[in-house]
Amino acid sequence: MKALILVGGYGTRLRPLTLTLPKPLVEFGNKPMILHQVEALAAAGVTDIVLAVNYRPEVMVSALKKYEEMYNISITFSVETEPLGTAGPLRLAKDVLQKDDSPFFVLNSDIICDYPFQQLAEFHRSHGGEATIVATKVEEPSKYGVIVHKPNTIGQIDRFVEKPVEFVGNRINAGIYILNPSVVDRIELRPTSIEKETFPALSKDAQLYSFDLEGYWMDVGQPKDFLSGTCLYLSSLTKNKPELLAPTTADYVHGGNVLIDPSAKVGKDCRIGPNVTIGPNVVIGDGVRLQRCVVLQGSTVKDHAWVKSSIIGWNSTVGRWARLEGVTVLGEDVTVADEVYVNGGSVLPHKTITSNIEHPAIIM
Repeated sequence: MKALILVGGYGTRLRPLTLTLPKPLVEFGNKPMILHQVEALAAAGVTDIVLAVNYRPEVMVSALKKYEEMYNISITFSVETEPLGTAGPLRLAKDVLQKDDSPFFVLNSDIICDYPFQQLAEFHRSHGGEATIVATKVEEPSKYGVIVHKPNTIGQIDRFVEKPVEFVGNRINAGIYILNPSVVDRIELRPTSIEKETFPALSKDAQLYSFDLEGYWMDVGQPKDFLSGTCLYLSSLTKNKPELLAPTTADYVHGGNVLIDPSAKVGKDCRIGPNVTIGPNVVIGDGVRLQRCVVLQGSTVKDHAWVKSSIIGWNSTVGRWARLEGVTVLGEDVTVADEVYVNGGSVLPHKTITSNIEHPAIIM
């Protein structure tokens, strides 16, 4: 089987982290984002993966070469000379996607969930239509384009209603699809939207179905959602793979859902959790309080610092008695001085913060 991952451009929504690494290589749950998807695709029997990108960063090429060998798959880049939206990249990758009659997966690179690729493929083959969308349930459907099904069918889509005022359903497009190669012939090589052009045409021809996603789902393409997605992912690990998390009996774990790399060092009298990810070679001082945050590789959090709802970029330092909160994001190699307060700061790489930031701001 084959898959196409829509990576897109420069990951501006996740800056300052994407000023250092392309978005697919930023670690989510101590693993590059794209590796979560590659692992799940390979486990479902996918052998060919196409990455649809606006540019081809060399750092990504070398990282993905390693994954090819690890998972015995082929990864190719489909590079757009102009942004082609969410459907155009499929046409551009026509040669790979139509090289045989098997259906192929399409997914947005920002989506984190328990990827149901095998069950999705089985459902898709069972109904005989050209395309299947993975749907997830939301509490506030009025913010989204909602899927409306045909009555008395198993998942056949009738139409989409954009940001409905009255309740018509609570299932939305989760950004994961399985398509027959024939769908590629419906798409022109131009900037075009799979959601607004291709899917409505398929539903009009009674060729479009939806498959309900069980469990968590999040688009983690911006810091606020990256942190929310981390909470969902860690809760899923607690339920399904608790052995990957720090034991709740560890004296520093407070509230559970703590993922810590074995090479990280934690000082005395710390309270860590709930919902904390600590990367390789991180040093946590004495008396530190961490909750709902991500500390990336090589960073140091000094004694008695307090970090909540924040992302600490690679090789950064948080000073003694410093306090970070409010979706603060430190880029690579940022230093926050002792006793400094940062609320909602987005700090570009290689900066030093010596005075308080009391309101959300970008620190250049």
